[in-house]
Amino acid sequence: MLDFIYHRRRRELVELLEQKGITDEKVLEAIGKIPRHQFIPDTALHIHAYENKAFPIGADQTISHPYTVAFQSQKLEIKKGDKVLEIGTGSGYQAAVLAELGAKVYSIERQKKLYDRTAPFLRKLGYKMHLYYGDGFLGKPVFAPYDKIIITAAAPEIPKALLEQLKIGGYLIIPLNNDKGSQDMLRIIKHYDEETKKYSYEKQQFETFSFVPMLKGEHL
Repeated sequence: MLDFIYHRRRRELVELLEQKGITDEKVLEAIGKIPRHQFIPDTALHIHAYENKAFPIGADQTISHPYTVAFQSQKLEIKKGDKVLEIGTGSGYQAAVLAELGAKVYSIERQKKLYDRTAPFLRKLGYKMHLYYGDGFLGKPVFAPYDKIIITAAAPEIPKALLEQLKIGGYLIIPLNNDKGSQDMLRIIKHYDEETKKYSYEKQQFETFSFVPMLKGEHL
């Protein structure tokens, strides 16, 4: 009975996301498929899992609003086989969406408690990802360059290391702190000028969101 209820509520969530402006059919399909309630540790909240709300997942972190996940995923414009670096594994929900979109996912989590829970959980669900415990500001240079990079926490700055690890023509999606106590969602596109032999970065600004803070390695 519960499976039927969750299935229906996922359909209702997809309809809500469409009403809010999500148009990427593959993103909607992924969100309509993934059992979001299983990514929330508190079983008492499972019945609310398909509402457009954030919920606590431990270590002072939250699972993002479905709209936020859908928005970031849509702006990444994932193509099958894209190598994607995610900064902030958290519950694993965003990583699961990326995987359903056909991305090859590399994800870093700085909260050991979350990493220890999420890594085996994602494997149990059948997702084959590269998951790491570490400092997201440093990225994962050994596997660079990445076609796409996504940051799922409020960034105080644009990490230079992540720009360096981004492929030419690649996208970085980042919620960057503003002076209003929220974050501006940016998409940064990396370019290279053959004549000057210099890199440049095109910034596109979208909506305002609210994320938990992105913390540096000294907090590990």
